[in-house]
Amino acid sequence: MERLRITDDGFTTLYSSEFGQFYHSVRGAMAETQLVYIDLGLLAKAQEIKEINVLEIGFGTGLNALVSVLEAQKHDLKLHYTTLEPFPISNDDVQLLNYQDELHTQILKNLHEAKWEEEVEINSNFYLTKIKTTLQNFSSNKLFDVVYYDAFAPSSQPELWTEETFAKVASVMQKGGFLTTYCSKTVVRKAMQAAGFIVEKHQGMWGKREVVRAVKG
Repeated sequence: MERLRITDDGFTTLYSSEFGQFYHSVRGAMAETQLVYIDLGLLAKAQEIKEINVLEIGFGTGLNALVSVLEAQKHDLKLHYTTLEPFPISNDDVQLLNYQDELHTQILKNLHEAKWEEEVEINSNFYLTKIKTTLQNFSSNKLFDVVYYDAFAPSSQPELWTEETFAKVASVMQKGGFLTTYCSKTVVRKAMQAAGFIVEKHQGMWGKREVVRAVKG
């Protein structure tokens, strides 16, 4: 399997040989990020509040964080963005990504070079905390308004799609907080509901495909 692929919307994604999955949909990396995490998550919550605590499960290539920075600037939001990544990609892999060219920004480099385990000011709208840990080992005194649930698919990381795991995520979320994800499998939606979420199915990026927004009850 090739390490790099250009997705259908012209943005790059990388292949993880460890998990046997691409980091983003090959049908459209940017389309997935924009709909699932930005439109259904960040911008939906921004209709209620302007200072938002975001938790991302899976920093990966940094695309979700990069687009969040740009949207925070565009809409004058203040984001405190915490992202978990136990297996960071290499600097060489970062150089393969075309996001900076496509989006006309140098911010991706700043995101990947930011120190781990401490809050770093990327700009006045965006404060980044990268934590090199698994979700299972993560704990937080902060409550999050939005969760980007961007783990690899259940076939690769089944432990991250269980009722127990979603209950843990719910425990660090504000009431009414949004969890958004590309995965709409019935077993996943049932696990979310069992963990106390109100689960909404939304139209996906490619015809009939569905994506999910789960609201903490």
